[in-house]
Formats: sequence, C-alpha cells, structure tokens
Amino acid sequence: MENIIKTITNNGYAEIVEKKSKFITNVSPAKTEEEAKTFIEDIKKKYYDARHNVFAYNIGDIKRFSDDGEPQGTAGMPTLNVILNEDIKNIVVVTTRYFGGILLGKGGLVRAYTSAAKEGIKNAGVSEIGIYSKIIIKCPYTLSGKIEYELRQGEYFVENTEFTDEVKFTVFVENSFSEKFKNIIKDITSAAADVNEIEILRGTCTLEGFKKY
Repeated sequence: MENIIKTITNNGYAEIVEKKSKFITNVSPAKTEEEAKTFIEDIKKKYYDARHNVFAYNIGDIKRFSDDGEPQGTAGMPTLNVILNEDIKNIVVVTTRYFGGILLGKGGLVRAYTSAAKEGIKNAGVSEIGIYSKIIIKCPYTLSGKIEYELRQGEYFVENTEFTDEVKFTVFVENSFSEKFKNIIKDITSAAADVNEIEILRGTCTLEGFKKY
C-alpha cells in the first residue's frame, strides 16, 4: 500500500475555446470503474448534442481512454497523459467538444484536450491522501501537561481530548511515524501513560480534523 497517493475529492469543471470550438471538461473522483462509467454516461446524457465526449480514467491498475470519434491519439490519450504525468489516482475526466466550424488539426486537438484536462483537474483540486494511525492516549492529570506540550510540538492531529477521572487524547499520526510517536509518549511519561493504536486509516488531516478517504 502506497503511503501517500494523489487524488481528487471534489468535482472539477472547466471551459476553454479554441478557434470557436468549445471544450467543456468535467472531472470526478471515482474509486471503482463502475463509478467512472456511470459518470461518463451522465456527462454524455447531459451533453447529448455534442460531437464528442472524450474520456480517460485511472483507477487502481485500470487505465482507460476513448477518443470518441476524434482522430486517433488526439484526445483520449492526451487526457490520460495529463492524469498519469501528475500521478493522480481514482479520477475520471470527460471533455466534451462542440465543434466551431474550424478544423484544429491533430496538434491543435492534442493541445486543446490537454489544456482542458489540466484546467479541469486544477479546478477540482488535487489532494494528498496519507495513511494515519489513530492512537488513544490515557493518562492521569499529572501527566497531561507533558503530553499536551509534545502534541503542540509535532505534526500531530488531535481529534479530541476528554476529561473524566483521567485524560484521554485521540490523536492521528502518520503511520510511518506511529511507533516512534508511541515511544516518545512512553518516554516522557516514564511508561505511565496507556498508549494504544486502535486503527489504521487512509485519509487527510487538516485543521478541521481527520477525513477518511
């Protein structure tokens, strides 16, 4: 399992015009090929009157693309190349073209579909999804200050702090650092704190908290 993957968690949209042809890109997260196919069909229905609905997706080990009537190699593959060059996983990109009456040539088509895909992905926003350990620390009040000080120093994500007959911290730590973190807590509390890793999850940590992917 990769420690960090790049993906999108929101939809993206972009429009560009090239020699009167309009290129409309819609981007979506997709964790399965079925999700990608459903999204593609939805876009085709939405833009039923368009000449072309070019698509590409990268899901796990599955990589697919279609020129949808454009000259071979000018649309689907350039779109997929944008995805692969940025190493983005679990994503589907569909670019719809409304022909403007002026032929773009193969080079022009490649540039247009490439630009449209890049803009759509940019507007969706690329996120780095990591692997985190969810760790529960329980300690007496006399040790909570030392733990709070350590938690403020490192790149730890404190989800919750509970105060009952003891203090309970719920912390997310990058999985690759979890063993070292547990040893740090044990060292600063002389092993008097109870430290347990209860779950390993893939997701993102922000100021708003942990979001499971």
